[in-house]
Amino acid sequence: MAHSGNRSGLHVYEDAVLELVHDHDGLLVQRAVSDDDETPDEVQLYEFRSQAVLDGCLTDPRRLAREDERDRVVARTALFPVTLRPEALAPELT
Repeated sequence: MAHSGNRSGLHVYEDAVLELVHDHDGLLVQRAVSDDDETPDEVQLYEFRSQAVLDGCLTDPRRLAREDERDRVVARTALFPVTLRPEALAPELT
């Protein structure tokens, strides 16, 4: 979630750091942006081949160099593993 009044700054920050995912052999599966101030501003689904590869992306020096920007615009981030369940998709999406 963005700090109050920093929603556009959060999106600028995310645009920049999401470019690093590919550099670490990751895949950005989906990026969803909320229109509601009561929910997270963005939800992103990534695919990495291992936790070590994800950790490498998260500790990339180019990402770490933007920590001040992140602290200014991002109020909260939650990272957690999920399993995609294709059977839950609508038939036209499978």
